Amino acid sequence: MITIDTAYSTKPLNHETIWINCLKVIKESVSPMAYSTWFLPIKPVECQNNTLKVELPGNFHWEWIEEHYKSLITKALKSAAGNEAKLEYVVINDFEYETEPLIDNKQQINSQPSFIAHQTKAVEKIKTNLNPKYTFDNFIKGEGNQLARAAAGAISENPGGTAFNPFFVYGGVGLGKTHLIQAIGNEIANRLPGKKVIYLSSDQFTVEFLDAIQNNKANEFSAYYRAMDVLILDDIQFLIHKEKTQEYFFNIFNTLHQSGKQIILSSDKAPKNLKGMDERIISRFHWGLQADIQPPDYETRIAILNKKAYNFGIVVANEILEYIATNITSNIRELEGCLIKLLANISLNSKDITLELVKKSVKEISTSKKINVGIDIITKITCEFLNVEENKVRAKTRKQEVVLARQLSMYLSKELTKSSLKTIGLHFGGRDHSTVIHACSIIDTLLQNDKPFKETVISIKNKIETACL
Repeated sequence: MITIDTAYSTKPLNHETIWINCLKVIKESVSPMAYSTWFLPIKPVECQNNTLKVELPGNFHWEWIEEHYKSLITKALKSAAGNEAKLEYVVINDFEYETEPLIDNKQQINSQPSFIAHQTKAVEKIKTNLNPKYTFDNFIKGEGNQLARAAAGAISENPGGTAFNPFFVYGGVGLGKTHLIQAIGNEIANRLPGKKVIYLSSDQFTVEFLDAIQNNKANEFSAYYRAMDVLILDDIQFLIHKEKTQEYFFNIFNTLHQSGKQIILSSDKAPKNLKGMDERIISRFHWGLQADIQPPDYETRIAILNKKAYNFGIVVANEILEYIATNITSNIRELEGCLIKLLANISLNSKDITLELVKKSVKEISTSKKINVGIDIITKITCEFLNVEENKVRAKTRKQEVVLARQLSMYLSKELTKSSLKTIGLHFGGRDHSTVIHACSIIDTLLQNDKPFKETVISIKNKIETACL
């Protein structure tokens, strides 16, 4: 047992006390990311004969701290336990302990130790970034999200231990993807508090990566996320065309997957439609489960509205809920937004909830109405999504990919605008109304028989509606 002699007393210190005192010194000298990555996973085991024994999770971990934090560790141990303190490592490989103590000079040293912190009650947990309001209890199940919700529940019970790894959720804007993937994280964090769970958007991931590059801390950035048990990355499509960020994400993904750690991703489109994403990354998305979330059906929209109204503490007549559910059909976020607007009116303006007030709120909020959507923007977004040059859909070419883009643009123009068939035809190289009718018939058939194509159309519609907000 190590003792510290002072003019007043000789007080024995156990391994945990020494460790906590070391952490105080270390934390003042490193970034929060470095602290969480390198000074949380290791725990002190025992202290005998002036030697503190600590466990490290692997040889890579030991090599890193030995190279980058040796002098800091020396300072911390001297401060906590005096100049005579020694350190002995036990490196854990594949969840098994080394059978023999490590006596190499690099691994057992006197007064120049290298060790890393174990997360104890005295040490704060990794910040998850999870929103506590996103839970399974307030996620409304429906036909459009049935598979995704079932898989999410299985993952939360056994993260990294199911065939759903990675778990890739995709669908249009405002359908509950963020809610669902954060609900998984919250459930795991509550049930298994020892798990390191982190949620972040792809934009945040990119910003942190760029900051790490600028500060020569790219290795620390990578190591931090490779140390997670559950990585939840939202809106993965925003990594498109960011080659360097994709490269680091690819390496982090591989390490986590090989270690049996859970990866959860979301996107506004299916993996096959992520043009500009590294093909190696897309291939890995197919290792696990891809689950789409479709717009909620009428019954699910009613259930969502009832749940939201109850949570807001307001009573809404059935005819009001039915009107909202009938007129807001493709976006859960808009359903909630409509109720929030009603709540504001009755609480701030002392108004009663009337059908006229509801109609006004729906008109202001809904993006699914045939307003402010032009044929030009529909054509532009459709062609971009299908990777077809926009000018070609107005030409006479009969190439299959161009014909499909033209027909789909015509179909969406008929559905989303008030333009006549003749007007729509004129926008596509002066074609007549019969061509538009034929195009709509072809697309209707594809929608009924081709599920991947239907998912593509939903994604394009959501993108058009978002662009016209």
